[in-house]
Amino acid sequence: MSQSPLNESSFLAWMFRMPLIKRWALMYCVKAENIAEHSHQVAIVAHLLAVIKNKKFDGQLNAEKAATIALYHEASETRYGDVVSPTKYANNEISREFKKIEALAEQECLASLPQEFRDIFEDIIVQDNVETEYRKIVKAADIMVAYIKSLDELNHNNPEFVHVEQRLKEKLDELTRTMPEVEYFMKTFLTYCTATVDKLSTL
Repeated sequence: MSQSPLNESSFLAWMFRMPLIKRWALMYCVKAENIAEHSHQVAIVAHLLAVIKNKKFDGQLNAEKAATIALYHEASETRYGDVVSPTKYANNEISREFKKIEALAEQECLASLPQEFRDIFEDIIVQDNVETEYRKIVKAADIMVAYIKSLDELNHNNPEFVHVEQRLKEKLDELTRTMPEVEYFMKTFLTYCTATVDKLSTL
């Protein structure tokens, strides 16, 4: 994708379309969710996970960098929308093709920036370029936020999320084996994430 003749950029316009991209498209949701809300929450959790790792487990991450990467981790979906996991990972062939589409969309997002800024954003938007430790933190935050969403839906008596909660809990249990910051987060912050405002007000 080339820039306009005046070298104006459409990058921000694409990013501002995040609220239009709905998540959980094939499922009934008590509370609708879009990728702008999701990315904001993932950024908060990724930042917190990085802080926990640094303070409690001798990590050396830049928490602000983790948050920034998380803010943009779904940027490619502004081009082709969100695809639910059961579809995206239905089989290896389908998964490979979706990965190609995501990679193309990331390059299109990058190309919508002025040339002079692309070297900075190519290590943020292009997920294959993200440093391993930051990619792990953001992925853990992504799973955590989805898990909290599933708990919230179950609290509102929505059985659509029963299997989602089970699947994501298994992933989180696996992460705790190598990421103590995830276990600390779950023990410290998870309980009140689905509490009512009345309950929170009494703490």
